Amino acid sequence: MDSGSDKARVQELDTIGGESVIRTVPTARRFEAPEFIRNWTPEERHAAEKKLKAKIDLRLMPMIILMYIMNYLDRNNIAAAKLAGIVTDLDLKGSEFNTAVSILFVGYLLMQVPSNLFLNKIGKPSLYLPSCMIVWGTISAATAGCKTFGGLIAVRFMLGFVEAAYFPGCLYYLSCWYTRKELGLRTAMFYSGALISGAFSGLIAAGVTAHMNGLRGMLAWKWLFIIEGVATIAIAFISYFILPDFPRTTSWLTDEERQLAIWRLDEDIGEDDWIDSQHQSFKVGLKLAFSDIKTYVLMFMLFGIVASGTVTNFFPTVVKTLNYNNVDTLLLTAPPYVLAVITTFVNSWHADRTGERFLHIVIPLCFAMFAYILAACTTHTGARYFAMMLMVPGVYSGFVVALHWISNSMPRPPAKRAAALAFINAVSNTSSIYASYMYLPSASPKYTVAMIVNCAMALMAILAAITLRMILVRLNKKLDAGIFVEGAINSGTTEAGKKGFRFRI
Repeated sequence: MDSGSDKARVQELDTIGGESVIRTVPTARRFEAPEFIRNWTPEERHAAEKKLKAKIDLRLMPMIILMYIMNYLDRNNIAAAKLAGIVTDLDLKGSEFNTAVSILFVGYLLMQVPSNLFLNKIGKPSLYLPSCMIVWGTISAATAGCKTFGGLIAVRFMLGFVEAAYFPGCLYYLSCWYTRKELGLRTAMFYSGALISGAFSGLIAAGVTAHMNGLRGMLAWKWLFIIEGVATIAIAFISYFILPDFPRTTSWLTDEERQLAIWRLDEDIGEDDWIDSQHQSFKVGLKLAFSDIKTYVLMFMLFGIVASGTVTNFFPTVVKTLNYNNVDTLLLTAPPYVLAVITTFVNSWHADRTGERFLHIVIPLCFAMFAYILAACTTHTGARYFAMMLMVPGVYSGFVVALHWISNSMPRPPAKRAAALAFINAVSNTSSIYASYMYLPSASPKYTVAMIVNCAMALMAILAAITLRMILVRLNKKLDAGIFVEGAINSGTTEAGKKGFRFRI
């Protein structure tokens, strides 16, 4: 904790159940809202906050969702490109295509932690994120110029290196604008970009394959990269004029709205969030994140979920085992993602409404495990497609709740949250490196090993979620008893007498 927080606490020796403990006196730390907020009635406060949230949502959410759609398209369009002729055109042999898929995640994991810490330091997401987007859009479009396996590997590595800035950056970005009870639905809205991308990727690839193959002497897979890369660059330029920075530094809110935006987060957590770049330290953020046991439990949970969802990297290939033609196969990849958008929104909305996290992660993963077991046990077309319909919603409905459980569990300081989000996301994506080799042509049509591994990883995520819940319950009991908890916001009460920070379980 910073020195200001230490000065705000008074600790005294007490005895609880015969055990001597250090008790933090709740009244030693009281928060005082700006005067105009204190003068509001509850109805006026609610109306002002509702108006502010609507203004933030309108300014922030549509653009970051659109940007993430393009991020995911540019990252995963190689899966659709396989059915559009890239393997034959580049004369890829054996596992070379799988290596091209997996190499992106090497660059992706290397850059995430440095990128998030840099974003936290400069405090300018409105400049940083669009700039990264222009670079990755250019690299993605340049994939169409690849002539050899070596060229494809180089482009894919650099694409992952630059794209790494966006996803963990946006998770941190959202946590700087929304309270914990609001973050779940907004995270689901943000991640819907990936799911929408998964649906549209197949539809776009089907249209390009059917109507642009051979146009101007280029195969369909080249057009796929060019169209999506150019669209990414255009959207990035538009985002420069729309994205805000952080509540304290943004210019598009009135002074009253800015103070309310800052106070909402202060009141929710018990400590101010991003103040200025001088308050952010790379070294301190890394040290705090890596010394917290919750970081590693969350890492295992997210790794298990992402590893169980690696089937999406090869989803068109898996759907192809139903023995439809290429265009129909690409069209059949869309419905599972559409269903996932719906289930993800409903699950996250309910998690926010109830404040519960554990069951909203575990129950969807149970459906995913059932889907993988079913896919490994049958070659019946109807049963396999039913399993495919459950795979994507089962994994990602719980994944989105797990993402904002990170921010809920390590809310402050911002540098720690930024480091933890990036580190956990980076490690979880290492699964995509090895998973590519479980979907070789020789493993078709059941991909039995892949389905068994996916099921085991989902089980590991469930066990990690159980562990995390036990840890957070124990920490909440300590906070209730007034015992100091390292790494938690040991705040007392607001001027309205509200209870201080507690972990969401």
